[in-house]
Amino acid sequence: MSERHTALRSMHDLGLAAWFGGSLMGALGVNSAAAKINDSSQRLPVASAAWAKWTPMNAAAIGAHLAGAVGELVTESPRVASQRGVAQASAIKTALTVGALAVTGYSRLLGMKLEKAGGPPVNGTTEPHHQTPAHVASTQRQMKLLQWAIPALTGALVVVTSYMGEQQKPTQQWRGVLGRVSKVAAAPMGIATLAGLGAKKGGMAGMGARKRGMNGGNVHKRNMAMAGR
Repeated sequence: MSERHTALRSMHDLGLAAWFGGSLMGALGVNSAAAKINDSSQRLPVASAAWAKWTPMNAAAIGAHLAGAVGELVTESPRVASQRGVAQASAIKTALTVGALAVTGYSRLLGMKLEKAGGPPVNGTTEPHHQTPAHVASTQRQMKLLQWAIPALTGALVVVTSYMGEQQKPTQQWRGVLGRVSKVAAAPMGIATLAGLGAKKGGMAGMGARKRGMNGGNVHKRNMAMAGR
């Protein structure tokens, strides 16, 4: 059974909650609210300022989550090796984390570009105006997609984390361990079975060759007898 690691779990869960919640609130709250500003040249600067204020907290949340995730992976490494299904879930979680980090980092780079754009007229944070400069409009269109990718990936992380929590139940641990042991034990039996089948086929082939040799000898003898007549 796994020991308690409350600090690691808290860092993991609180960091992920802030990462997911902050990105979702930004997409639904900050970006949508900025579009309500009457002055179209102030919409982008106001939204950019809000995201810039949130960035340090978001970075701290991501750091806490990663520290907790690595710590949990180390402490739960015996289960990863012995319980069936845990390694696969860990691999999926790692892939989602890498994807979320990549999208978050790239989104921040795009956000910094929008900050430097000044106050061009826009319909919203991610919606360009017909008078918006082309390079700003292109960045906004990318941000429109990425603003939903981050909560989607981090939300998927929450789901996978919940599933892995279910795997830690005593009944699930025993089933997983027994399943892994059964799989390992079945491997030598399968190899032995294949070897037995190979030997059987080889024996049958040898018997067939000997039988063909005997038949050939009998035919030769009959041919010789007929020639003598």
